[in-house]
Amino acid sequence: MSRQGGAAGSGSRGARTQAAPEDTTADLGKTIQRLRKAYNLSLGELSEQSGVAKSIISQIERNETNPTLSTVVKLSRALDTTVDEVLRGETQSFFIEHQQKSAVPILESQDGLCRLAIAGPLNLIDFFQWYDFHAKPSGVLESSPHPPGTIEHLYVVTGELEVTTGGETRIAKAGEALRYRADVPHKLVNIGDTEAHAVMMLALRQFGAQG
Repeated sequence: MSRQGGAAGSGSRGARTQAAPEDTTADLGKTIQRLRKAYNLSLGELSEQSGVAKSIISQIERNETNPTLSTVVKLSRALDTTVDEVLRGETQSFFIEHQQKSAVPILESQDGLCRLAIAGPLNLIDFFQWYDFHAKPSGVLESSPHPPGTIEHLYVVTGELEVTTGGETRIAKAGEALRYRADVPHKLVNIGDTEAHAVMMLALRQFGAQG
């Protein structure tokens, strides 16, 4: 299974993604353009104040590219607003995104016994990743290393999971949490007699990094 291939980054778990995400940034370009014009800023002036290349800003305003979170942060600061306001778009709704069930990607392990729903925002997948994990008895989820510095946070809702990372093994039961390095090979195994359910969040090193 892959939580960092295709939709999820650069590691590999040999996953099959079963649903495609909706474009959640369709209004971003219009919002950037509206705020820029409200401040009477040219593309060049906004580029100078934000540190984002003029050509990139132009592509964003035309919705020809999806900017990174770092780029959105820089533009938001230059436009004297917040990232939330920029991502909220022209509708000014307090709901940022509503993914219907059919639009939530589902990953399946090689043995067919584990399923991961990508519950986190797909436009921030390079910074943090959030999954809803289900494993049938004896289900195995093997993962190759994620980017250096990645930490995986696991909370077991039901069942019992054996977690191995970097050659060390721990067992987590319902109501327990584990945090461990995910920049080395790691594996989850359902060692119980019933289906296991857990919530997982990966915090990549660059989350919160300046730049």
